[in-house]
Amino acid sequence: MPYERCGKLIVAVTEAELPRLQVLHERGTANGIQGLEMVGPERIREIEPHAKAVRALYSPVTAIVDYRRVAKAMASKIAEAGGSIFPSARVTGIGRADGKFLIETSRMTVRCQKIVNCAGLHSDSIARLMGLRPEVQLIPFRGEYYSLAPDCRLVRALVYPVPNPEFPFLGVHFTKRIEGGCEAGPNAVLAFAREGYKFWDVSLQDLTAMLGFRGFWAMARRYWRTEVYELYRSLSRRAFLRALQQLVPELEDKDLRPGGSGVRAQIVTAEGSLVDDFLIAEAPDAINVLNAPSPAATASIAIGRHIANLVFGG
Repeated sequence: MPYERCGKLIVAVTEAELPRLQVLHERGTANGIQGLEMVGPERIREIEPHAKAVRALYSPVTAIVDYRRVAKAMASKIAEAGGSIFPSARVTGIGRADGKFLIETSRMTVRCQKIVNCAGLHSDSIARLMGLRPEVQLIPFRGEYYSLAPDCRLVRALVYPVPNPEFPFLGVHFTKRIEGGCEAGPNAVLAFAREGYKFWDVSLQDLTAMLGFRGFWAMARRYWRTEVYELYRSLSRRAFLRALQQLVPELEDKDLRPGGSGVRAQIVTAEGSLVDDFLIAEAPDAINVLNAPSPAATASIAIGRHIANLVFGG
């Protein structure tokens, strides 16, 4: 599997962010990340000449990979072990008979002894089909990206902001792609459908469920200023550019190209809190992964081992 160890720079653009940057350094060191280094302006210019920061955390061992190829490799391992994958098989019902689960799908009925629910944007819905009543609900947030123009050389590798502990979304950043080019983004815009990859994607069923959940209104009261800004940044290319310029001031409008989007499966509590950690609900013979925030892809193998231990008592 090809990968590139390009390194990552987490930049503090103001003095107020320095305590949080120090906490990241301490956590990374405690977790055994090799070569972590707190760096000043001179070293920052050596690593990322165009980045702006008063101080930064540098991880030289951070690497990039094509995750589609990783997923295909995982699928091959499943097939080699005798497993089966059925894409486009929508789950319509889950029942029990003779001590086994009966999973009704749009393609077939599956009988099994145990269930692991890792359904992402539909994880809470699948849990409810099993008869669980989690006091949380998934609220979708769309993340929109730009790409840097092919001739833009302002970013060498990965340039990230210091995370805001008040809001579990990372904020705009720059990510080098292993196939070439660089992504810039994302924002975090409330989506009107679980599969709402475009602004005009609306699901009345998803929207009704969201508006009927009291945690949504508590969240809206708590974060309305942030969400209004995120929506404004979604609609205004200039505002998006200004956010990116906080990390790389020399970036210009001509350096941006329209990019793709993704939808984050964000679990929200009944009190309106955005769950910012993994949330796994266990039930008899079932494991429900309700919330799997970033870096879920990076940590997917470790997460898989943890879930397997829960299932088989390892």
